Amino acid sequence: MNFFSQKSNNRLLVFQRLILGYLFFASGWALAQDLVIPELAKVGAGGLLKSELIYALHNKPTPQCHASTIEEIDGGLIAAWFGGKHEKNPDVGIWVSRNVTGRWSSPIEVANGVQNEELRYPCWNPVLFQPKEGPLLLFYKVGPSPSEWWGMLTTSENDGLTWSDPRKLGRGIHGDLLGPIKNKPVQLDNGTIICPTSIEYEDEQNDDFWRVFFESTTDNGKTWEVTDYVNDGIEFDAIQPSIIFYPGNKMQILCRTRQDVIAQSWSADMGKTWSKMTATSLPNPSAGTDAVTLKDGRQLLVYNHTTNDGPQPNDRNMLNLAISTDGANWKPVLTLENKPARSGYSYPAIIQASDGLVHITYTYLRESVKHVVIDPKEL
Repeated sequence: MNFFSQKSNNRLLVFQRLILGYLFFASGWALAQDLVIPELAKVGAGGLLKSELIYALHNKPTPQCHASTIEEIDGGLIAAWFGGKHEKNPDVGIWVSRNVTGRWSSPIEVANGVQNEELRYPCWNPVLFQPKEGPLLLFYKVGPSPSEWWGMLTTSENDGLTWSDPRKLGRGIHGDLLGPIKNKPVQLDNGTIICPTSIEYEDEQNDDFWRVFFESTTDNGKTWEVTDYVNDGIEFDAIQPSIIFYPGNKMQILCRTRQDVIAQSWSADMGKTWSKMTATSLPNPSAGTDAVTLKDGRQLLVYNHTTNDGPQPNDRNMLNLAISTDGANWKPVLTLENKPARSGYSYPAIIQASDGLVHITYTYLRESVKHVVIDPKEL
């Protein structure tokens, strides 16, 4: 990458990162401290209609799981995640469960990273998406690590009962195409599907960088266009963007960072160009978030309102829901989890179904996937 040649003084860049990270933390966390965090939500109050595990802890299909995704299908819902012995283990595959009867089905493995009889790589970060036309799409990654993985795609013509043979997405200007890296794509009125994605890579001095970009397709993943990076990977190490919409062709992305804050960038031309990445007022413990634009125009963000350090709950030990009308001012409205736990609550996914209800899934203690249902009218 040409970007590597710009890093002639690595120590200075690392020092710059530390200083910038401290400044973002100090300013962002001060603003975040002014926000009132609600008490732990209870089912039946505050808009929380349901909170359930997709499968019981005593009946786990795999020892660990992570990185769930959820989508609406005909008559119900479908969820997917990666599961195996532990993250990065070669046995990690993509698991799916459907809910069309009011209950989640027994999970089944639908994809793995087998390359040949002697080589198998772990799978990562599935993303479900139902385009306006065509089959249900299931994107995921395969590879030994996030710096070496590549994007895969399998499709279903029957709402996830059976799946096509997986195929590699191909190559782009940043290397292997990755597809949506964690959070769902969005589809524009003209049919274009925009996948929010990001890359993690090392330079020649073994310093790693996180950078955000977009991959777009007009034919459900057969061909792709790839944008340049949104951030430089120095001022903000940012990955895993989610896309939300505003009137006047405006879009916003919200990203995970290593600077203790959720970062943002804005587009005024439906994603053709993006502004300089800046900090929001919300904290981030270097953990995944997700957001959705509601039918009434409001924005919902599910995230960990914590940083890595400080008093409990910290790190991924609290999971929250915030609401905004303008993307600049966020108000926490629900606390979904706040009990300290070694593996915590993380990597949420959020959608609004056709009936108006909001569905969220997230990693629960790295042992199961929790599904919650929210009535946004009560928020």
